[in-house]
Amino acid sequence: MSASILTVDDSASIRMTTKITLSNAGYKVTEAVDGLDGLNKAKSGQFDLIVTDLNMPNMNGIRMIEELRKSPAHTGIPIIFLTTESDADMKAKAKAAGATGWITKPFDPETLVKIARKVLGK
Repeated sequence: MSASILTVDDSASIRMTTKITLSNAGYKVTEAVDGLDGLNKAKSGQFDLIVTDLNMPNMNGIRMIEELRKSPAHTGIPIIFLTTESDADMKAKAKAAGATGWITKPFDPETLVKIARKVLGK
């Protein structure tokens, strides 16, 4: 059975690119349109990895991670930021919230798949 990945991004084009990239690598992908949608989908589904943007309406990626990490069911799920942000302070805040890694947009599809395989152990 392939791993299940939740992608969270307010940009339709990024969601599409991410979904195509990860689906072509054999993963099952579910999309969310912002942090609040991502939080709700993460809580109602079973995901092996979450890939999220940082700056989104309704709830940003850091807040979403903080909320997910409060739940024992979500403490061990790897969460990767896929964002245009590259500020060291923001990366530190993301790590403190519970992020596993960070990829800067625009991203190389091969890098995304490589990181997904690494954190999933597959």
